[in-house]
Amino acid sequence: MPGHAYSRLGSFGGAAGAPSPPPPSSSSAQAGSGSGGGSRAPTKGGGSARGAPGTAASATAAARAGVGRGGGVARRAARGVLAALLRRQAVFLFAPLLYVAAMLLYMGSLPLDAVPRIIARRPPGSVYRSPQLYARLRADMDADNSTDALATVWRHTYKGGTWRPCIKNGTNGLPESNGYLYVEANGGLNQQRTSICNAVAIAGFLNATLIIPNFHFHSIWRDPSKFSDIYDKDHFVQHLQNDVRVVDKIPDFIMERFGHNLSNVFNFKIKAWARIQYYKDVVLPKLIEERFIRVSPFANRLSFDAPPAVQRLRCLANFEALKFSKPIVSLSETLVYRMREKSFESDGKYISVHLRFEEDMVAFSCCVYDGGDEEKKEMDAAREIGWRGKFTKRGRVIRPGVIRMNGKCPLTPLEVGLMLRGMGFSNKTAIFLASGKIYKAEKNMAPLLEMFPLLQTKETLASEEELAPFKNFSSRMAAIDYSVCAQSEAFVTTQGGNFPHFLMGHRRYLYGGHSKTIKPDKRRLAALFDNPRIGWKSLKRHLLNMRAHSDIKGVEMKRPNESIYTFPCPDCMCRLNRTEHSKPKHSR
Repeated sequence: MPGHAYSRLGSFGGAAGAPSPPPPSSSSAQAGSGSGGGSRAPTKGGGSARGAPGTAASATAAARAGVGRGGGVARRAARGVLAALLRRQAVFLFAPLLYVAAMLLYMGSLPLDAVPRIIARRPPGSVYRSPQLYARLRADMDADNSTDALATVWRHTYKGGTWRPCIKNGTNGLPESNGYLYVEANGGLNQQRTSICNAVAIAGFLNATLIIPNFHFHSIWRDPSKFSDIYDKDHFVQHLQNDVRVVDKIPDFIMERFGHNLSNVFNFKIKAWARIQYYKDVVLPKLIEERFIRVSPFANRLSFDAPPAVQRLRCLANFEALKFSKPIVSLSETLVYRMREKSFESDGKYISVHLRFEEDMVAFSCCVYDGGDEEKKEMDAAREIGWRGKFTKRGRVIRPGVIRMNGKCPLTPLEVGLMLRGMGFSNKTAIFLASGKIYKAEKNMAPLLEMFPLLQTKETLASEEELAPFKNFSSRMAAIDYSVCAQSEAFVTTQGGNFPHFLMGHRRYLYGGHSKTIKPDKRRLAALFDNPRIGWKSLKRHLLNMRAHSDIKGVEMKRPNESIYTFPCPDCMCRLNRTEHSKPKHSR
């Protein structure tokens, strides 16, 4: 209609957009109906024809209106507000506010002691509950001490048959060398081992002469040991003589070209996990041109996957050529003999545990245990010394509970003991513990010794005089641990790292393809140890299943992007009962 304003709400909201026409009066309606729309007839008093006879009735109505005016005004006001809201469709905006206001008025009318208290529960894993669990379950655990898991720990037989080492040495003569390769092996014992084995593989692939790798001194390990202090150098050179030339030092006529200064030699900065093709396309031409190159650092500078010929050299270096030095082998054999003596009740069988609960490991994990403010101060200080500023960057949020429930916290000695007892190992089981200096050892080791009184370390098995040549050298001490763990009936790993990865592979190489390693599911462990209501029987059932899973996963084939040093099958080993479909894809 031309005379009305436009409504954005359409026909549904038209009344809100334009005012309604005023309703016709009753007298006009009657006049219109009686006279066809003519003028109404005047009365004697100047009023309408209905005015005179309705005077008394009007007075009565006015009196009634006056009596109810108070309540009527409130009702009309409420209706007006509601009508306005409905006309503008804003009731949906005000309804939540009205509800909240009503609830506040209601809550304000209650006494404070009647309001229920809301107690916030701490996030899962944010509290270290294992000591309380141990205290609650100890009586049941001690009463259930008759099983001997060592006799039955390994039951699973791999359907494909037993595996055996089958690394073939080269038989053909070596061609003239393309030059000399010098590498610096950085890191701890097993990271250096990675560098050595990869250097052998690269030298063989490039037809280069390998200089005995130099060990880079690291501020963390602080071990100045040389190659010959840890490994048998003569055995290494002799075992590789048909595959890779290895010399002790760089010839003088080569060093004269570089002014007898190693820093003048071209140094390749190779990215981690480089493909073998990179060495062929980039490194080989430079080697032929210069006749001498170096690569520093060299750890993890070769991808896990490589051609069969390269993998064979890796196998040869790790499992055959690298043998610990005679002093390390001699002491290790002595400690193994003493461990078997202490485990005579189990036919000389013992288990080894790699425990990572040193101060730096606890600090790096950012996990919280039961040391309170003192622990927090010590861990903050250790983090600042070891990784200055790494954990205090702006915006970095550390959630210890989440870390624990994700299985990233180092297992405490107490938790290791609970786990092993739950897996069926009695308190008469002999344990060899491989570790560094345990954080707060006197306090934290006490529960583990209560559960396993026959626990030993290299420090308790050997005399001070026997350990003296190795004590201030972390890599040599780690080599002793490695050797004693390799001979155990079962190896238990509690944290990742190069030590368990190399040892699992070595044990597969020694024991027919089976690692004989218990590798717990630390996420499940965290959930079990965080459960305040779990009983001993339920905990033991879960842990026995976990042990059985480790047995099933003992024999595993290497998959793409996995380390040949952890999974030597099928590259370094062959099946005894071979079939055509089980043969490795490459010849040896």
